[in-house]
Amino acid sequence: MFWCAFSTIAPSPATAEDPFRPEPGKFPPLEQSKAYRGELVFVDHVNRRGSLRLHVDGHYQEGRLHHFAMLPYGVVRYHGAPADLRDIPIGTILYGRFYLPPDPTTSSVPNVNGGQITAPPETHAILLEDGPSLCLREGKSWTLQEAKLSGIEGTLNAQLERKDEGDGLGGKHELTIDRSTRIWRGRESLGLDDLVAERVWNAQVGTPLNNQAVQMALGWHPRYLYQQFHVADIWLDEAALQVAIERQRQRHIRHIRTRWMPAQVDMIEYGKFGQATIKATLYGGMDASLYADFKPGIGGKMAAAEETLRTWWPDHDGMDGRIVGVEQISEDPPLGSSGIQVTFEVPLILEGFRPGRIVRIRPQNWPNVKPPVEERVRGFEDRWPSPDIFGD
Repeated sequence: MFWCAFSTIAPSPATAEDPFRPEPGKFPPLEQSKAYRGELVFVDHVNRRGSLRLHVDGHYQEGRLHHFAMLPYGVVRYHGAPADLRDIPIGTILYGRFYLPPDPTTSSVPNVNGGQITAPPETHAILLEDGPSLCLREGKSWTLQEAKLSGIEGTLNAQLERKDEGDGLGGKHELTIDRSTRIWRGRESLGLDDLVAERVWNAQVGTPLNNQAVQMALGWHPRYLYQQFHVADIWLDEAALQVAIERQRQRHIRHIRTRWMPAQVDMIEYGKFGQATIKATLYGGMDASLYADFKPGIGGKMAAAEETLRTWWPDHDGMDGRIVGVEQISEDPPLGSSGIQVTFEVPLILEGFRPGRIVRIRPQNWPNVKPPVEERVRGFEDRWPSPDIFGD
């Protein structure tokens, strides 16, 4: 079977029946979330928000867009590896788990009353992932029955099993392919013409594929309302998939090392003359190598952040300190939490380090740099561009 257990996220539980509003400062239970899938049509990666055109089973009419914001501890995965919204191309089919906004008065996307099936009130995501990431997490793969080509385009007859109440697509599908479809085999990047030239697929008659196991990323099709999709990427073997995973993993590692690890302040022990010892839980969903850099007895830096994880000028207004403890406080942490608590000593406590606040932490071996100017918070409208930008 063509899959690998790459994620530590547990298989999806059943979707909650009633809307659930997370409490600020607490990691919500995943089973209280609602599952939605749709096409990514807009991204504001700086503020970790965007819009999906939802696919709703049994609903065949155009509707409003589903505007969403990532929770501070929300996890993004792309190509089976940790990711940021900036990594995901517009048009990617995504699968997510959503809640009501923790505080409607500060929501960076419009509050919704739930009157339209394509614009549900659950607008804050704890998990957003593409098709390959979902399949890898649930240990499943697409199986191909037949490829039918006609000139420069064609179709794939494919099937994907979906457990009862599971996320994602399920059943048999006829998916379109053409010269825009990226085909990955080992370290090769191929097109339809290459497979025809090698006589792997026949250009004139259907090619039986005998339930070949693959992973696929799907994109928009004009008949998307009827659950028809176009194949954007197809990985023909495990080697090809591992190449994609590693490329995305390295992109993620570089991003976090230059923006620093986000965490939530749990408690503070105050010393004299402004000195303090801070205990903070690192957010989950990051690559394991990043957590491994947090070790007792090394220097570091802590900077205040806000709900979108944006900082001000971290290399300048962050506080130098020392990591004095790293503890695994939970072996089975809820989604969004790493279960790792860091104890950090600072010579001067800052207002942004209060319990419940969000910070970013840099171990001493990470770059001490400022993020790009558009990612830095400088004023209220920079922090919260009005939700009116999502107006219809």
